[in-house]
Amino acid sequence: MSKETILKMLNHALELEHAAHVQYLSHAEVVEGENAEPIIARLKEIAEDERKHQEVFRKLIGVLGGTPSMNIAETHSAKTIKEILKQNLKDEKLAVDTYRKILEELKKEKGQGYYDHLLEHDVRHVLMEEQEHISELELLLGISGSSY
Repeated sequence: MSKETILKMLNHALELEHAAHVQYLSHAEVVEGENAEPIIARLKEIAEDERKHQEVFRKLIGVLGGTPSMNIAETHSAKTIKEILKQNLKDEKLAVDTYRKILEELKKEKGQGYYDHLLEHDVRHVLMEEQEHISELELLLGISGSSY
């Protein structure tokens, strides 16, 4: 793999995080019901996490000499709490899979001039936060024992 490939993967990650940020905020606005308030609050908190992840990926892209994408990945609307949680769970799993692929490619690139342990560390940190989001969404949905 080349630096250009890593940059493409990081830009895709940035686009996923941008979409997640927008989607969580939008979903927080449509949640209704007797248990809505704590879910709304948590969706907004996760949206902030996703915004911070965007900053991480923008920084990494810049460090590698790339141009951060201004595109956004596909977003999905949902209306009920269950639909919202399921959709965000699906999207978090996609993000985790994407970040695992980035880490696999970075392992192949150790020793290259642009490789930096901080790059791998930052991607791994975002991955772990996304795994926490998955666990939390699964808990809210009553799902247990995820392999993510």
